[in-house]
Amino acid sequence: MPGFAAVPVALALCAGLLTGPSPAPATAASPAADCRAGPAGCYDLYTYGYTLGLHPFTGPDAVRRQLTGHFWLFPVSGGCAGRIRAGARCELLGGNPVEVEHIGDDFFQINTLPGHQLGRGMHIRFAFSRTLGFHTMTVRAWQDRPTDCTGEALCNGVNRAFAWVTWRVLAKTLRFTAYAA
Repeated sequence: MPGFAAVPVALALCAGLLTGPSPAPATAASPAADCRAGPAGCYDLYTYGYTLGLHPFTGPDAVRRQLTGHFWLFPVSGGCAGRIRAGARCELLGGNPVEVEHIGDDFFQINTLPGHQLGRGMHIRFAFSRTLGFHTMTVRAWQDRPTDCTGEALCNGVNRAFAWVTWRVLAKTLRFTAYAA
């Protein structure tokens, strides 16, 4: 039952227990856009930024390597291997299949596959940067086209709230593990 897992989050959202930054408004996808390459011309879902704290001796590439090399740090890693590679397919927590689309020096990107609770074609990029020793993780999600969930206001709102909380847990984890990177 795909919508059932979101019920606790929806209740917390309605009760005012979950708050976060306002997500970017969704925009319609261009039929010619290659959404695997990036969000330009695609259906924008959200962009969130998180601080990872002061790590003056660690570069953004080291933080990305720390996460992709120890993927069990990912809060919904599920059945994915400890080390992920571009092209790898695995199931995140709850049996949600994804593919690792790209791994760059300071980012990695996953794509939801058929059978994922939010539908296929959702791209999520985790990018890492550093300014004056302070690290930031920016998480951006977009889709080829809206799904039954992301095209509907309540389900999309619950998805964005759940994502904000989940990626915040990841940021708090990386705040400490980045020292080992």
